[in-house]
Amino acid sequence: MIRVVIADDEAMIRAGLRMLLDHQADIEVVGEAADGQQAQDEVRRTAPDVVLMDVRMPRCDGIEAARRILAESAAKVVILTTFDEDEAVRQALRAGVSGFLLKVAPPEQLVDAVRTVAAGKALLDPAVTLRVIESFAGAPSADPRAVAQLATLTEREVDVLRLVARGRSNAEIAATLYLGEATVKTYVSRMLTKLDLRDRVQAVAFAYESGLVRPGVTGTG
Repeated sequence: MIRVVIADDEAMIRAGLRMLLDHQADIEVVGEAADGQQAQDEVRRTAPDVVLMDVRMPRCDGIEAARRILAESAAKVVILTTFDEDEAVRQALRAGVSGFLLKVAPPEQLVDAVRTVAAGKALLDPAVTLRVIESFAGAPSADPRAVAQLATLTEREVDVLRLVARGRSNAEIAATLYLGEATVKTYVSRMLTKLDLRDRVQAVAFAYESGLVRPGVTGTG
């Protein structure tokens, strides 16, 4: 059973999300929160697998709440966002959230998102994530700290990171680089560890911040 906490300051949205998720045989809503502080309290109380987190909430906004929750629990956080919250989503990427979901997304997409994130996978929704991550490339130059970290990777690890940033799956990376899928998983794990990144979502953001990947520029494969 996938345990979920819903954090949104609008009661109608919380009720709708609860109704949808509670109808799934493998998902249980174990808590609700109307602000970021309540979200942290509910996570401590219920130990959920996934938190659906709104951005704009009183007392403590969703980004800061996500940052604190990720620092002190094993819960995965999915940010509920709208099209006009690019800066908030950019901050959420750095915080290590597992993905983003538009509030206007179809119900089946929400259910799939919860299952995907609970399984330990990142949710890279092209409608949100790619647009926001590419905004990193709007900076006049790459982040010097990210460039220095990039230099700690081997050539093959850089190749893998570049393909992860392009949204390739492990199987696709294996085919492109003529490697076994298990070998790719090892490279991904090493790359994340060296860069001190939580998951593939943060890896994509890092690739843009470091200048390794730029919008519209093709790389390996």
